[in-house]
Amino acid sequence: MKKSDKTPWMDAAEYGRNLKGFGVNLLYADVERAVAFQSGLLGCEVVYADVDFAVMRHEGVEWMLHADHTYRDNVLAGTAEADARGQGVEFRLHNVDPDAIEAKARDAGYTVLAGAMDKPHGTREAVIMDDEGYVWAVDAPLGT
Repeated sequence: MKKSDKTPWMDAAEYGRNLKGFGVNLLYADVERAVAFQSGLLGCEVVYADVDFAVMRHEGVEWMLHADHTYRDNVLAGTAEADARGQGVEFRLHNVDPDAIEAKARDAGYTVLAGAMDKPHGTREAVIMDDEGYVWAVDAPLGT
């Protein structure tokens, strides 16, 4: 079911035919809040967004967000696993300032799972949880 009356930037069938390689699609109860988190806090680019669907981009990598209401035929619908959003999955954004993201996240009231710290694998990183339980690790190489 669609709620948006906005004209998409691209025909859905055309977009689907152009997808290649590996893709990520995140399901959200509130796509607009997810877009605000990913663009406003994490600094990701919004390729397209409405209340039903969004395409986000960071350093050339794109992923999709779909509203729950657009997925009435989703294979998880009605299962116990449907509430396990993102459990065990961590999304990583590289080459962003983890200290700045942590400060913005705390100011905005998001859950900071791990504050910015130097890691033995050569990065400084912070780990933030969004409103729906997805975990976002942001990092930058040490010495930059």
